[in-house]
Amino acid sequence: MIPVKIKINPGAFLPKYQSKSSAGLDLHAFLEEPIIISPGKTKLIPTGLFLEIPSGYEAQIRPRSGLALKNGITFLNSPGTIDADYRGEIKIIVTNLGPDNFEVTNGLRIAQMVFAKVYQAYFTETKSLSETSRNQGGFGHTGL
Repeated sequence: MIPVKIKINPGAFLPKYQSKSSAGLDLHAFLEEPIIISPGKTKLIPTGLFLEIPSGYEAQIRPRSGLALKNGITFLNSPGTIDADYRGEIKIIVTNLGPDNFEVTNGLRIAQMVFAKVYQAYFTETKSLSETSRNQGGFGHTGL
């Protein structure tokens, strides 16, 4: 476990693990009034939460599988990353890929948040890279 400081707007919902072994905490919508997301449209959903994540970690924001399967609800930037130095409100970029309007109401469990260790890279410039059996093959080159 890692220590994460949280600031919560009055009336917002504390993130919560739904079971003992859950990887992700559920995040709730924090709304004054419902938001309708039409098919093919995207809306920004506030949570009323602000975090102070320890350096060397990130919070990943991921769709909830039930909303994805039953309603076609997903995120354009999945997983979204909350960096350790970000102090603004956590907001979720929600897209409706389903055939019907989707109503987001206050308190709806809209996303999951997973914490992960982050490794920063340094680069060594070179004129060539080592050869592999794959080399430049990509984008489905090995078949389905």
